[in-house]
Amino acid sequence: MQTDLMKHKVILHVVASLDGFIARNDNSVSWLDDTGDIYERGVAGNGEEEAGEDNYCFVLGSRTYEHALQLGWPYGDTPTFVVTHRQLQSARQSVEFYSGDLKRLVDEILAPRFRNIWLVGGARLCQDFLSLGLVDEIRLSIMPVLLGSGLSLFGNAGSETRWRLKDVIAYKTGIVELVYGSYGHPD
Repeated sequence: MQTDLMKHKVILHVVASLDGFIARNDNSVSWLDDTGDIYERGVAGNGEEEAGEDNYCFVLGSRTYEHALQLGWPYGDTPTFVVTHRQLQSARQSVEFYSGDLKRLVDEILAPRFRNIWLVGGARLCQDFLSLGLVDEIRLSIMPVLLGSGLSLFGNAGSETRWRLKDVIAYKTGIVELVYGSYGHPD
């Protein structure tokens, strides 16, 4: 259980192409598959950050949920909340479905239970979280590929907001991770 001293943080974590797309127009993400290229400079790793501590959960939209199931469920037994208006089958005990106000989801359901809330997709859900001012940190991993068109992460995320750069990590795979913090969230 979270204490008053423990502030929650919503972390938007997503992978995008160099030209800012998170999926092709048909919602496919096969471009994320590793090409095997290794760049001389950079740190070892695959560009994926671990959630880092025991007190966290994942939040995702229904299409991201369905895609994660097809991939073999990368979230393990970590509590996962799927935001959807559709009736979906629960494939795991760790998954809960939610339909309703996103601010209520964060403030009343997730924040009392989890220190870090990892928002991992889809695009519309991420845009909704951003437009409501619910995101405290953005971890954007850039893949070295140009798609030309597709589903834009920040397409209609609301009004202009400024973010402060916290970290940049270049991986030997060519992936670059940018970490930005909200000016309104103390670290």
